Amino acid sequence: MNRECALIITLAVAVRLVLFFAFPSLPEVLVNRVEISTPVTSFKRLQEGLFLYRHGISPYDGGVFHQAPLLLAFFTTLQSSDIAFKLVYIAADVLSALSLIQIANSGVAASSALYTSTRKDMQWPSWRVAAVFLLNPFTVATCISRSTIVFTNTVVLLAISKAVGKKPAAASMALAMASYLSLYPALIVPPTLLLSYDCLPSNKKPASISKFLAVQTITYLGALGGLMGLSFLITDGSWEFLRSTYGVHLLLPDLTPNVGLWWYFFIEMFDSFREFFLCTFQLHLLIYVGGVTIRLRRQPLFAIITLLGITATFKSYPSIGDMSVYFGLLSLYRHIFPLMRYTFFTISTLLYASLLGPAFYYLWIYAGSGNANFFYAITLVWSLANTLLIVDTLFALLRDEWETERPEMKGKFVVQI
Repeated sequence: MNRECALIITLAVAVRLVLFFAFPSLPEVLVNRVEISTPVTSFKRLQEGLFLYRHGISPYDGGVFHQAPLLLAFFTTLQSSDIAFKLVYIAADVLSALSLIQIANSGVAASSALYTSTRKDMQWPSWRVAAVFLLNPFTVATCISRSTIVFTNTVVLLAISKAVGKKPAAASMALAMASYLSLYPALIVPPTLLLSYDCLPSNKKPASISKFLAVQTITYLGALGGLMGLSFLITDGSWEFLRSTYGVHLLLPDLTPNVGLWWYFFIEMFDSFREFFLCTFQLHLLIYVGGVTIRLRRQPLFAIITLLGITATFKSYPSIGDMSVYFGLLSLYRHIFPLMRYTFFTISTLLYASLLGPAFYYLWIYAGSGNANFFYAITLVWSLANTLLIVDTLFALLRDEWETERPEMKGKFVVQI
């Protein structure tokens, strides 16, 4: 890690310490924001689960606590120390930044085993990538609110860093931990395994990619099974946590407002159609995995980033913390930014939704001068901005590939007929 990276990390830690301790009421304000905390990541619900667990009551009985048993056991060791809790969240962000720095230093974003961009010299240095992530207001707000999505993001970035660091087994195990904490990281397993294979040196790369994928898939499933086994022991031999931790993602029993598209839709949904649309919404996420992974086979890192962006937009309980890791990873692809077509409109829409979201929620809940449509309308704008960003960056990447393959077409306008 160079001097610039160390300075950025030091600055980020200082900002978080100041916000935690100079503004003691700020964490309590942010923890109640529906844009940051969801039923499956809320720090308040984590505190309630800890209280029940310490008093010998199963936290999964009441339908309020929806987080993983090992996360619960980890926080139990901190003995309700508020300072320790805050330091753990800061450490998680620092570990995320270190993983991003490793990914950036690998250069795999612009030069992989199967593809090298002609614009690779335009990449940002690792300290800028770290700054985009650590100083992003979404990342800072998520840390200060102590949302547990912080830990999922950390393990996802750790898995990617291990993949580019030529440690496929460690990457598979980190992916298992991410899937254990939040379920949806399971969608990035295929491109991550392909990235692990591509980053292996030639003399250590197995001759058969199918054999490699099979071994790593078994490693992933074995690690996930081990985590489930430990959870079974922690919960006194009960599998009750499965429904409360993972079933809530799939069945959507809690319709607390958030920045996603599900909550309002299912409030208005007739019960007779609920199961059908639950399956439809879940399959909508799943269908992207195969197509994105196959089409972006030469750049599996971007396939991972794209799937993370899609998940952050369309999963059942999204938050701005999901988009923070997407923005951080996207900064690795600075070389494709000039090829994007709707940069101004996308940034404007993101700012519009970010600033008006809290205002519309206030009008609905506190002022009483609006209704649920006010807030849901702005979440639609937020989702539109995210979708536009995902589509535009995907176009820019494919345009970069095309111009690399056909240099004579560089800069020329092309229309498909």
